[in-house]
Amino acid sequence: MKLKGTFKELLRYPSAIIGLSIILLLIVVAVYAVVSVPYDEAVRLWRGGKDPTTGLDIWYRNPKYAGPTWTNLFRRDKLPETIVMSTAEGSAEKEVFAGDVNVYTMTFPFEFEAASFASDMVIFFDAKFTEKKPHVSMSWTKPDGTVVRVADLGVEKGQAFYFAQDAKLTKKLGGVAPVKALFAVDPAAQPPAVMKGQYKLEVLGFTFEPDSTLDAELIVYGQLAGIAGTDHLRRDLKVALLWGTPVALSFGLLAALGTTITTMLIAAIATWFGGWVDALIQRITQVNMVLPFLPILIMIGVFYSRSIFVILGATILLSIFGASILNYRSIFLQVKESGYIDAARAYGAGNWRVIFRYLLPKIIPMMIPALVTGIPAYVFLEASLAVLGLGDPSLPTWGKAISDAQANGALYQGLFYWVLEPAVLLILCGMAFALLGFSLDRIFNPRLRGQ
Repeated sequence: MKLKGTFKELLRYPSAIIGLSIILLLIVVAVYAVVSVPYDEAVRLWRGGKDPTTGLDIWYRNPKYAGPTWTNLFRRDKLPETIVMSTAEGSAEKEVFAGDVNVYTMTFPFEFEAASFASDMVIFFDAKFTEKKPHVSMSWTKPDGTVVRVADLGVEKGQAFYFAQDAKLTKKLGGVAPVKALFAVDPAAQPPAVMKGQYKLEVLGFTFEPDSTLDAELIVYGQLAGIAGTDHLRRDLKVALLWGTPVALSFGLLAALGTTITTMLIAAIATWFGGWVDALIQRITQVNMVLPFLPILIMIGVFYSRSIFVILGATILLSIFGASILNYRSIFLQVKESGYIDAARAYGAGNWRVIFRYLLPKIIPMMIPALVTGIPAYVFLEASLAVLGLGDPSLPTWGKAISDAQANGALYQGLFYWVLEPAVLLILCGMAFALLGFSLDRIFNPRLRGQ
């Protein structure tokens, strides 16, 4: 059956159209992930660590355990999103009055309309000086005009002031957690209610050297962040969801191709040559079929390497001599006795020509549906190994996201997005290839046509 005719036949099945649509969408996502976030950058983002230019964590602007921002669309009482304001980037106001002592006036005004409190607040200072550290004084103004003196301190480059961790501020606010007290209508009320409106943090800074400079960045951490949310390390889960797509598709496709083609070729060789070649391959197959597949992969991951390339190679090697080799052999035994095979031999065709030109083409229509339906099995295998802690630690994948969620008790904390997002992508991927594979089976298998 020609490719064009096969495609037309495929479009007759709604299940095939749905499967192809999802697969094409996954391919688009995979290409976007590779182009927008190169491999080295994806690994760097997933590993985390310090930014060499600022000395801060890569994900310092993200809150921990934050849900996706789009969930606010389905809430009546909105949750707060993260607010970032920086004088260096121009999103906050800064005035400088030069003199013997340089005076910096930095203002951070913002609207807060959420029904819940922020999860945390921090202000980072970037001070450049030689000997004398700059000094800052901070005050907080509520929408009703109430002013709270926050702190007075000397600052240096990379210094951070965490509102929730400052014991003096907590004592000043009557023992109430600073984040709640600074945003509450009445901090003493139980439970406290959020005061909506415009807030303002004013920072008055003093530098004592001519060439010294001072900048600040205020972060009001919300309970939502990004399109996919964040994890326990403040990492944007979008990285794992995006890069998990090319990893899953590549692993599934390469494993299915390597296993199916190699198995079919070995079965054809064993059937055609027969004798000791066939006997040897059958013994290897019988031994391999009784070996525990998953425990062997676990042993390789524990004692040798968890690299995805090593796991992929081991998966192909362990899958070649499986039950499918016996199925292919039984079909090749029937094809071997066909009249055109005898005719080819009579015209002088060699062994390898018979195998590649007459035996293998006969079974390709049966191989294609098996190849397509086999892809999701290997996709789930890669995810399963990652959930067991045996995935490639350097790669952000769907399975790794689920593994981290399990290790940090995401379900017990109500962080369902952390598990559901990669799980839904796994289900969609498996369903898409299954729908396409079943439709291809109907087309290539004469017994199923018309059903």
